[in-house]
Amino acid sequence: MTASTTPGSMGRAAVLGHPIGHSQSPLLHAAAYGHLGLDIDYTRIDLQEEGVEEFLAAYAHEQGWLGWSVTMPLKAAMVSHMAVTSSRVKTLGVLNTVIRQADGSLHGENTDVDGIVEALREAGLGSVSAGQSSERPLGILGAGATASAALAAAAELGSTEVCVYARSPERAASLAPVAQVLGLQLTLRPSAEFVVEAPSLSAAISTLPPRAADGLAEEFAAVGNLAGIPLLDVAYDPWPSQLALGWERAGGTVVSGLVMLLHQAVRQVELFTDGAQAPAAAQSAEDHSAMVHQMRSALGL
Repeated sequence: MTASTTPGSMGRAAVLGHPIGHSQSPLLHAAAYGHLGLDIDYTRIDLQEEGVEEFLAAYAHEQGWLGWSVTMPLKAAMVSHMAVTSSRVKTLGVLNTVIRQADGSLHGENTDVDGIVEALREAGLGSVSAGQSSERPLGILGAGATASAALAAAAELGSTEVCVYARSPERAASLAPVAQVLGLQLTLRPSAEFVVEAPSLSAAISTLPPRAADGLAEEFAAVGNLAGIPLLDVAYDPWPSQLALGWERAGGTVVSGLVMLLHQAVRQVELFTDGAQAPAAAQSAEDHSAMVHQMRSALGL
């Protein structure tokens, strides 16, 4: 593992994962802390699962750390090391945010859910809102850690039925207890059926890694009109993805994983700066919007 910080900074935070060199999180967090006028140094730290215990032993009690953003492959591996986990993390079994408390204890949270919810709203998922259920299922492509967050987002958006499309039935079946807790009717489908059933969905979320869904792109030409159906492709490098291009050619609306990344980071900034001199959570609505605009601009959105 490698890390670098700026001596004398008010606070430190970082994104953890492997590989990590492509992460856009430093751009987002730097823009937010700059807007807030906070001297917080945010870096990338390359960390694999086998290094988690050593990392936390070295840094959890070191002064200055505010917390860490967590990406693959650490989202499940970190959970058992938390002193406290949110209800979301307890339900999903994965986190993407660790907040270091003043006493060195660690609090696990999952802001991927916030990111997915807001990204789908930006993509036009206006027919499904809190308290309203869609008559059509929401589709999730893939069955990994982000798929768990997608289930929670579906529930928060008012969906009652979700179809998960995955190559591994065993891995997809592990989502069943999560869906049950969330009150969702879960249907498991082979990933090959995703394209055929896409027109019957209220929205779709691809949680697959970059390029993993490229082979589906050309198949959308034969599925008919996807107008009014938004797709969130959480993979954003390269962008546009082949999946996104295929979906758009069939008439659907596409939102990049960068938008999800933006909104999950907004919530992380609020958590990391809680109690700081200018906490994000204490901003006026106008100033908060200005911060989000700065973060959006940092990504070129």
